Amino acid sequence: MLSLDPNELTERENYKLLIGSVIPRPIAFVTSRSENGVLNAAPFSYFNIVSSNPPMVSVSVQSRSGTPKDTARNIAETKEFVVHIVDESNVEQVNRTAASLPPEESELDLTDLTLADSDVIAIPGVREAKVRFECQLAQIVELGGTRLVIGKVVRFHIDESIYENGRINHDLLKPISRLAGTNYAKLGEVFSMKRPD
Repeated sequence: MLSLDPNELTERENYKLLIGSVIPRPIAFVTSRSENGVLNAAPFSYFNIVSSNPPMVSVSVQSRSGTPKDTARNIAETKEFVVHIVDESNVEQVNRTAASLPPEESELDLTDLTLADSDVIAIPGVREAKVRFECQLAQIVELGGTRLVIGKVVRFHIDESIYENGRINHDLLKPISRLAGTNYAKLGEVFSMKRPD
């Protein structure tokens, strides 16, 4: 087995080892708004649950050439954002928003996605997502050039077609996950296993 010291590797080499190993990764499609009113939208695969009481999620936003990306800057300024779960029906539209645009342009203009008003926060979500979370900023943790954004979920929006007795039907959600490079994955074989007492 190889034993590699991350201090002796480049940032890019560490990146490739991490994204090739920590798979599959769920994808957060995040909408945020600048103080100038420009709606930003971008996908992030450094994303997960933090807590269920209170309900919280995290999105890790890396900097670009030492400058915070629009998403991190917008959330720091407005303290609000919406997280959408990417699925088979919207992944191609979401991928378009990964384009690098200047802050005064909205990535949503590159898509056919439609906006949906939020109930609690001022930032709109996207109607085409089967799951979206309205979030208020709880904390931003600066980790080198990365900002770990932790948001408290203040409203769940769940499409009725995937909601069954208080649970999400994963077969109907059809989530998409991120692998390395240009690769993505659909939900594969599912198996059950009981935890020991």
